[in-house]
Amino acid sequence: MRDGVVFTNKRIIAVNVQGLTGSKKDFTSLPYKNIVAYSVETAGTFDLDSELEIYFSSLGKVKFEFTGKTSMVEISKLISQHLL
Repeated sequence: MRDGVVFTNKRIIAVNVQGLTGSKKDFTSLPYKNIVAYSVETAGTFDLDSELEIYFSSLGKVKFEFTGKTSMVEISKLISQHLL
């Protein structure tokens, strides 16, 4: 997995690594102020991946997938703090 996501105090930055060599990268800045809703799906016994879907007012739905070791509770708390 070469793609990534960073949660800052003002926005979410998504990094999409492209190409075979990974030299081309796409950075997308997603401000918390444009979030209208979000959904979290935690990992299960057999499905080890977690998912985060965020709905933005001007962009629509953005979906992130995480490994089973990611704390979706902490991510959910972080987003909730910035929405209130």
